[in-house]
Amino acid sequence: MKYYISDLHLFHEAAIKFDNRPFQNLEEMHETIMKNWNSKVTNGDTVYILGDISLRGKNEDLIAFVARLKGKKILVKGNHDDVSDYRYKQLFDEICDYKEIHDSFEGKSYNLVLCHYPIFSWKGMGKGTILLYGHTHSNKEDAYYQRCLHRLDENGSHHTKGFENIRAISVECMKDYMNYEPRTLKELLNNF
Repeated sequence: MKYYISDLHLFHEAAIKFDNRPFQNLEEMHETIMKNWNSKVTNGDTVYILGDISLRGKNEDLIAFVARLKGKKILVKGNHDDVSDYRYKQLFDEICDYKEIHDSFEGKSYNLVLCHYPIFSWKGMGKGTILLYGHTHSNKEDAYYQRCLHRLDENGSHHTKGFENIRAISVECMKDYMNYEPRTLKELLNNF
């Protein structure tokens, strides 16, 4: 099974207030994330983390925490990800800035572009390829981005003329439909 999530911001106290996360402190947030993750993900699954797993990677507690998260972990780096510590790097099966993959469920195959940042043009855009992203945090910023994509979809441009179904989905852990747990593509598409 493949799962997707971003912007965990582990060990980042300010993220609780900044995102209006429903936690009193980091311990409560970490406990929820660990419980949600490990009750769903098995060691045979792959979890694509689309950036900002923490504020920085040089931290003994962070290394210990990520080591306890089940599954094969692929990190698509975000602006807060520091992977200079070799021990931390070893916790991921792959670390990259951008990734193109395939996922499927119920007999249908999907092309996906994975990036920490919302982008306005991606390979296969408007031709069925779905962008999964994070980074925006702000509902205002994300709403603006989604409106822009919707306008492209409605009106077309010289790149998207005649294309339909431009889809980009935020996988930020604090979104209502994410609820601080990795989600499958099927779960994500059921929300859109």
